[in-house]
Amino acid sequence: MKRLFLIIVCSLWAWALSAQPKPTALWNNVPSMKGKPTKLYAYPAPKNNNTGVVVIICPGGSYAHTMGIATEGFEVAEWLNSQGINAFVLKYRVGSQGYHHPAMLQDVQYAIHYVRQHAKEYGYDPRKLGVMGFSAGGHLALMAGAFAKDNQIAALGIKDDIPLRPDFVVPVYPVVSMKDEIAHKRSRRNLLTRRYTPEQQTRFSMELSIPANMPPTFVVTAKDDPVVDYRNSVKLDQSLSKAGIPHQFLLYDTGGHGYGMSEKIAPEAGQWKKPFLKWLSTLKF
Repeated sequence: MKRLFLIIVCSLWAWALSAQPKPTALWNNVPSMKGKPTKLYAYPAPKNNNTGVVVIICPGGSYAHTMGIATEGFEVAEWLNSQGINAFVLKYRVGSQGYHHPAMLQDVQYAIHYVRQHAKEYGYDPRKLGVMGFSAGGHLALMAGAFAKDNQIAALGIKDDIPLRPDFVVPVYPVVSMKDEIAHKRSRRNLLTRRYTPEQQTRFSMELSIPANMPPTFVVTAKDDPVVDYRNSVKLDQSLSKAGIPHQFLLYDTGGHGYGMSEKIAPEAGQWKKPFLKWLSTLKF
């Protein structure tokens, strides 16, 4: 039965990928990185309904895979398009492919670089760019905001003045902490390997790494999340408040994990997209 389930999941995942826009092989124009498996799927907003806002979406998967890319990527991009928001789905490198830090941070930083670089071509404002992530992808979105000054792509030959700091960050049921008491240990293992140092454990606990210039942040989770302890988001909220970062925290009673934006899967927590739009309007976008 387990094998049959995996076959069905893999088949649905392959079908979901084939039904999407042709992706860009993100690193193919960087000689030192050509052939890396990172992909970026573009979802431009309709020309008659384009707010100029653009969001890079990072699906979850414990930093081990991105097999939730349909619910936490493509469906999210399509909904954002319906609201006049441009979207890019990032299929970043993961542990099952043999990649660990800094590969994931390199991928999201170069995605930000690419999206800003191609703003005129696609028709959005490079000053209205957000990173949204789910589960481990939420941790990646937080790293994009918190570690923007930690330029991981300059050493790869990408040296220009395109800023790497996103204008807002949206972690949804995110992995936040690497500390033992609430860590999602599979995500920690895939990001940092089993041989992480105490210094890495602290640095990549995002509740301990919020800088003074952290972008405005919108956090979502549910108390009944069976995968990532909801206290990850509580600690993040506390740290954002302490640092004086403009943010909103939605803590629902029910929703579980892996629902993306779906109200069918999570009737209560799946409603977060409505207050998200209101919050986005407060950023004057």
